[in-house]
Amino acid sequence: MEESLKFLALSKKYDENSIRELSPLALAFLGDAVYELLVRTYILSENKNPKKLHIEAISYVKAKAQANSIHNILDSLTEEEIAIYKRGRNAKSHTMPKNADVLDYREATGFECLFGYLYLLDRGSRILELFKKMEGNKNEG
Repeated sequence: MEESLKFLALSKKYDENSIRELSPLALAFLGDAVYELLVRTYILSENKNPKKLHIEAISYVKAKAQANSIHNILDSLTEEEIAIYKRGRNAKSHTMPKNADVLDYREATGFECLFGYLYLLDRGSRILELFKKMEGNKNEG
């Protein structure tokens, strides 16, 4: 699956400094798409009809699920990753969540910020490692 993330690379390459200077909400914007694609690819193998796939995808990508996921992997994150997560979590988004409480929404924003950051740094293997850990914790709990 890591190789499949490479096709998303655009002609514009970001260096580490320019990635760190991006707004946490911009990173979350990208991270939302990265995580959604990862989830959709993961559940596609279950051979369900589109409606059931959509419902299952929502169970992964809704704010509450992302907040739970970040809590499950927090002890596995590096200091750098925790700092990026906190930047996203603490960013002022100026939008109100529709179907989530504010705390879950902010934690989900931090989660997405981390995934966007890792994606731009071309750390697909780390994204997959964290996703597998989240899945392992989900299956244990």
